[in-house]
Amino acid sequence: MLIKREISDHVIKMAEEYPVLTIMGPRQSGKTTLAKILFPSYQYVNLEEPDFREFAQTQPRDFLNNFSENLIIDEIQRVPNLLSYIQAITDANKKMGQFILTGSHQPEIKAGISQSLAGRTALITLFPLSINELNSERLFFERDEYIFCGFMPRIYGENVDPIHLYQNYYATYVERDVRQLINVGNQILFERFMKLLAGRIGQIVNLNSLSGDVGVSQTTLTSWLSVLEASYIIFRLPCYSSNFRKRAVKTPKLYFTDVGLATNLLGIESSQQVFRDPLFGNLFENMIVMEAVKTLYNKGKLPKLYFFRNQNGLEVDLIFNKGRDIIPVEIKAGATFDLSFTKNIKLFKKLSEEIQNGYVVYGGDKQVKVDNADFIGFRDFSSIL
Repeated sequence: MLIKREISDHVIKMAEEYPVLTIMGPRQSGKTTLAKILFPSYQYVNLEEPDFREFAQTQPRDFLNNFSENLIIDEIQRVPNLLSYIQAITDANKKMGQFILTGSHQPEIKAGISQSLAGRTALITLFPLSINELNSERLFFERDEYIFCGFMPRIYGENVDPIHLYQNYYATYVERDVRQLINVGNQILFERFMKLLAGRIGQIVNLNSLSGDVGVSQTTLTSWLSVLEASYIIFRLPCYSSNFRKRAVKTPKLYFTDVGLATNLLGIESSQQVFRDPLFGNLFENMIVMEAVKTLYNKGKLPKLYFFRNQNGLEVDLIFNKGRDIIPVEIKAGATFDLSFTKNIKLFKKLSEEIQNGYVVYGGDKQVKVDNADFIGFRDFSSIL
């Protein structure tokens, strides 16, 4: 079953305006499928295949001449020197939408683009499926099923078991990609690190504490975190910076790009176990924060999203801007709305006149308006963005 991706219209529009499209995102998020569906007449080559990769590395000009002008190149980060040759072709032909590139590691692609394809490519980020995309296909699930299953397309399109998928995903992609990018001397320590990260989702990560728990230096952990973020395994939400008189905490909060991987690393084996897990609220928050990220990227917008916490302990889970207005969002996993959920929004509004009434996204489905915030069900959350 193919699920239509919300980003499709934006991708088509960019192909009409740029000679190259670069689609980035986590492995298995559907980048290749999206490219093939939207550009069915294009030839296709995957640089993960050793023979194609060697050909592209040793004879890049002949490699590109072997294909037609319209070409999808998968995992372009494996042979970044191809970008210079693609630049020469697009400059000569001046044709829009000639190349569709995909990649799953940001720094290598972005470095190559800044050197060779600046101004010639549209950067597009594709994350796993969103709740809205599933709803559009009339695939409706309960709150805990979403958290347990995660949002990788194969789970819904091919009916793959989530436990097996994320176990294989971790072994095949997470560990392999990390080994390619950094020297992980002890895989057992790295796996312990990943499981400890899953236990800290929705939190500000204390590297000193984490270093002691894992048994490696803070410098090593900083490197590992950077690679995981660059490979779209984790997402770090920055703290809102403003002129508010109360000094804000600067360290970002950590989430997994796909909540299903975090659930798997925590050892949760069914949707029935989700609600009973001590991290249930954190897992729900992870899902909602990433829904906001996906929604904005799918619209072709950069996700200017934040949280807020000051040294007096006031915290708001999520913040976004509408023009000059600051919109606070509290995230509560409970299926029943409670007026006490708006407490932090009321306090937050006192800090600036630019802060408007906010929202409480909760685990139920009713919409209720109160003085300082609107309660909105998690399935409808994307509508406020």
